[in-house]
Amino acid sequence: MGNYGKDAQWYVFIHRNKSTTIMNNEHIISVENVTKRFPMGGDREFTALKNINLKFGKGEFAGLVGPSGSGKTTLLNIIGSLDSPTEGKAIVMGNRISELSHKASARLRNMHLGFIFQVYNLLPVYTVFENVEFPLLLQNRSTAERKKAVMEALEWVGLQDMADKKPAKLSGGEGQRVAIARAMVKRPEIVLADEPTANLDAKNAHAVMKTMKELNRELETTFLFATHDEKVMSYLDRKIRLVDGEVAKDERMGGRSR
Repeated sequence: MGNYGKDAQWYVFIHRNKSTTIMNNEHIISVENVTKRFPMGGDREFTALKNINLKFGKGEFAGLVGPSGSGKTTLLNIIGSLDSPTEGKAIVMGNRISELSHKASARLRNMHLGFIFQVYNLLPVYTVFENVEFPLLLQNRSTAERKKAVMEALEWVGLQDMADKKPAKLSGGEGQRVAIARAMVKRPEIVLADEPTANLDAKNAHAVMKTMKELNRELETTFLFATHDEKVMSYLDRKIRLVDGEVAKDERMGGRSR
C-alpha cells in the first residue's frame, strides 16, 4: 500500500474552506437528538429514526449495523447531507446539515465526503481511469494533478494496470475496488459506505474490506458503514446497533459498550 501521509500538498484542496476544518481531537461528525419522520399520506407518518445521539472522531472505522428497516441508510443519508433530520441536528465537518443550502451541501460532499454504495454506479462508456477521475473534475484540478491522484488511487486498490479498461471488463470485486478508488481519490476526511459488500462473494468482500481498513490506517480517513453483513462487522472498530430507528448498543471492539 505504501505511505500516503507525507505528501502534504494533497491536503490543500480539501481544506480551502477554513471554517469547516476540524482539529484532530474534535468530533468531525456529531448527531444530536436526531429524529427523522417520513409522510405516508394523510396524517400518517413513519418514524425512521428516534432521538439518535452519536459522535465520531477523526480516523474511526465504525458501522451502523442492524436488519433492513432499522434506520441505517436514513442516518447515513443525513450525515452525507443527502437528507435532513426532522428534529435535532447533525453536524458534519462543522456544518449543520439542516442549515445548508443545496450549493453548500454539494460543496460539503464534493470537498470532504466520499461515498461507496452496494451498486458500483460506474459509468459504462468511460474507462476505469475516467470513472475515478470524475470527482476531481468537479474540483477544477489541473490535468497533471488529476492524473497523479487517479493513478495513486488505483495503485491503492491494486488496479493501476486496468486504468484503460471499461467497467464491463471488470469482475464484481474489481468494480467495487474502482468505486473505492473513486471515493478516495480526492482524499476525503469521511467515507460513507452503504452495504458495500452486498453484491460480492466472500473472497472479494474480505479483499475490499482489507483495502478500506488499510486506507483508514494510512490516511486516517473516517469510515462509516451501514451494513448487516457479518464479514464487514468483523473489521469494524466500533459497532452501533440500530433497532427500529433507535440506538440499541454502541460498542467499541476490544473495549466497553457505551
